[in-house]
Amino acid sequence: MKQPRPHSTTRGFSRAVTLMQKRIRGATETRGFAQSRVLTHWAEIVGEATAKIAHPVDVGYAKGGFGATLTVLTSGAQAPMLEMQKEQIREKVNACYGYNAIARIRITQTAATGFAEGQLAFDHGPKALRGPKPEAQAAAKDLAEPVENEDLRSALAALGANVISKRPTKT
Repeated sequence: MKQPRPHSTTRGFSRAVTLMQKRIRGATETRGFAQSRVLTHWAEIVGEATAKIAHPVDVGYAKGGFGATLTVLTSGAQAPMLEMQKEQIREKVNACYGYNAIARIRITQTAATGFAEGQLAFDHGPKALRGPKPEAQAAAKDLAEPVENEDLRSALAALGANVISKRPTKT
């Protein structure tokens, strides 16, 4: 007699996290991260300001297996600032692990794998916005000149300058 198939509420579909969990755990464990949460939720653990200037790279264990070292990647200009925050970062990461897993934090200005691999682009803040070209601004101002209302005229001139600067030039 044939056994009935157990009823599944997912109807053949699985959550992506369920499918990838073993692979993610395997990849993070090769880097020494017992919990992938340190990598995936770094900004929540250490705070946005620290996450913008630093990224966890590796967790290395001593010969006895006690007191791991967390390697953090940062840029050269941010290293002194990060050096002063090492103890706070260690406490926050250990709070994530639930015990004193990290004994030391090592700050490096290159990835542990070297210059060729593992490079990280840090968020250095918003980029300066470029405005329309001066000739586009002048042309838009001339076009908006007949408008009597000053606020409307300046708004139309700004809009016109943006539109004119986006148009391809004819050669």
